[in-house]
Amino acid sequence: MAAAAATRLLRLAPRRLQGPPRACPFAALPLHPTPARLAATTSRWRRFCAAAQASAPPPPPAAAAAAAASGEAVGEFRRRTRVADVKGGEDEGAAWVGKQLAVRGWVRTCRAQRTVTFVEVNDGSCLSNMQCVLTPDTEGYDQIDSITTGASVLVEGVIASSQGGKQKLELKVSKISVIGESDPTSFPIQKKRASREFLRTVAHLRPRTNTFGAVARVRNALAYATHKFFQDNGFVWVASPIITASDCEGAGEQFYVTTLISNSAEGGSLVKDIPSTKDGRVDWSQDFFCKPAFLTVSGQLNGETYATALSDVYTFGPTFRAENSNTSRHLAEFWVKYVLENCKEDMDFFNTWIEKGIIDRLNDVVEKNFVHLSYSDAIELLVGSKKKFEFPVKWGLDLQSEHERYITEVAFGGRPVIIRDYPKEIKAFYMRENDDGKTVAAMDLLVPRVGELIGGSQREERLDYLEARLDELNLNKDSYWWYLDLRRYGSVPHAGFGLGFERLVQFATGMDNIRDTIPFPRVPGSAEF
Repeated sequence: MAAAAATRLLRLAPRRLQGPPRACPFAALPLHPTPARLAATTSRWRRFCAAAQASAPPPPPAAAAAAAASGEAVGEFRRRTRVADVKGGEDEGAAWVGKQLAVRGWVRTCRAQRTVTFVEVNDGSCLSNMQCVLTPDTEGYDQIDSITTGASVLVEGVIASSQGGKQKLELKVSKISVIGESDPTSFPIQKKRASREFLRTVAHLRPRTNTFGAVARVRNALAYATHKFFQDNGFVWVASPIITASDCEGAGEQFYVTTLISNSAEGGSLVKDIPSTKDGRVDWSQDFFCKPAFLTVSGQLNGETYATALSDVYTFGPTFRAENSNTSRHLAEFWVKYVLENCKEDMDFFNTWIEKGIIDRLNDVVEKNFVHLSYSDAIELLVGSKKKFEFPVKWGLDLQSEHERYITEVAFGGRPVIIRDYPKEIKAFYMRENDDGKTVAAMDLLVPRVGELIGGSQREERLDYLEARLDELNLNKDSYWWYLDLRRYGSVPHAGFGLGFERLVQFATGMDNIRDTIPFPRVPGSAEF
């Protein structure tokens, strides 16, 4: 089986246009459009191209001659001017007054008055809309009945100082084009606030709301900051496999990957058609990989193979757990600083509407010293608190979210807490055993509202200890032969940590439910979109 990776760039404008990039009317065209719809879309495309080409300056003679001599030239990539570029500067756009601007986006609201119409357009680049002012003399004003919430539009005009108190700038529109209509009677997202539960049922449209647009931008900033931190510090990014034959955590909560169940028959494959052995077990030898295979729960074992060759590595990719649940300091500082500096408008929104005080809480991560605590001391603290917890507190039991949050939020007043030296019986097999024989060199970073954000450990580099631990847990050593080889050939002390990226987004945005930090959440009983 060959695996292919590609960088996919989705833009709203076809690059081949000579003028400023414009939205593509074919973007929403179905795979097999009807002739009537294809004709209508093609007509709109021709009008769009004609408008774009008419407004484009002719290429310089030298450039035209060079293009003619070498065939069709590949143009230089041009970044589109976005609303964030206009409003995001220190002067909040004052330097743009009097300049031409084309805004491509979606209508949030449309307010028609007797002599003027105000259209709020959002292009997704920032929380702020661009207020567009139309008059009956505006070219395209005859489409006013189609300028409804959810419709996509191209608006051209001149930036002017706004007379209203809610914004400093507005666009005096000279021309408006409706690219994609939206039926106002059926469009699910209206001006009134919708519940998060409802928005999960329309996850394909919820990015157009203020909340989920802001979450997406902060999530993007956190992902970029992660790569930037490691790249700036000399780490090598390693792509870990999504499909694995081993259980990294040893918990058995994995999704199977198989081709034995055919989807060609209506309703799926029958159980009797799945190959089995004489004793009634699934015959994995007839499967694609000739053995049981799973979606990985972690890429860290694979990361160790490159850490023992390249020294400093990191992985960044999806992992999957079949759990029936609906629920390092310098890096943490870097994340928080980056988001506060680069997502100020979105963070102000979260501070006002999602969690009041979230900016102060994030600043605490940067400014306050982290608390270091052993697992044994944490258990003693919880027992001594006399607080009644839902889950029992006892040495040897794992800490639950309520325990973690009590420690970081109550006991230490919102300071991040690092707990170390956990009992080996509640931790994964690969963690290095301490000299006491009861605990392992593991650590968890706890933060307010979320609890555990990062979990890490020193890995067991001693072959005999690792083999003994696999035997204790009844794990098949043959499945980990390659992992054991790392201890046979040039083993070195090494350590690492794993981060729940969605938890990080939840921590940075204040969202209550982790499902709302994921573009398309997958939970028991739901795999829509």
